[in-house]
Amino acid sequence: MRSNQNRKALGAAIALSLSTMLAGCGGMAQNTQLESVHQPVVSRTNYTFDVTTNPGGLSLPESRRLAGWFEAMDLRYGDRISIDDPLSSGATRAAVEAVAGRFGLLVGDTAPVTPGAVSAGTARVIVTRASATVPGCPDWSAKSDTNFKNATSTNYGCASNANLAAMVADPEHLLKGANTTGRTVVMSSNKAIESYRDAKPTGEDGLKENNTQKKGQ
Repeated sequence: MRSNQNRKALGAAIALSLSTMLAGCGGMAQNTQLESVHQPVVSRTNYTFDVTTNPGGLSLPESRRLAGWFEAMDLRYGDRISIDDPLSSGATRAAVEAVAGRFGLLVGDTAPVTPGAVSAGTARVIVTRASATVPGCPDWSAKSDTNFKNATSTNYGCASNANLAAMVADPEHLLKGANTTGRTVVMSSNKAIESYRDAKPTGEDGLKENNTQKKGQ
């Protein structure tokens, strides 16, 4: 009787240990979809620069200071420029737009909230820069090759998504895409093809007769 009980207890212990081991092996990776768990994350950083204003906008020295700051910031495609001006002066905005235009950028209408108050007589120029990273990559946390749930590797998607985050010109496009006028490069390039196809064949009106005889003959 005791031997039977001992056998049952031993069998239960072995079954429990096996189930625990299998659960540990298969629990490393739970993603059974083709979509990667590791996705690019977009973060924004605001850089501020206060300038002294006057009724005419910005003085020449202040414009040069602002231009020097833009150069030090290495402004590039994807950066967003905005103005926090307590007086909402159109002249100040026009002066900042003129400096930003040298770098091929426009000034936005809404400024983000930044620490500290902006007093009258000064305006705060804000450059918002976005960056994209893929947290947690590379991920080799699944140390076992056993996969009982047909799940993807824990490192699945790290390479392609990390490369995408590094190569995208404007990380904001990973969130909402780019706003366009509706015309694509294909639509523009098709104009030349359509013009070529719609052109009248050169021989449709017949061949032009040329006189090859020399004068005086």
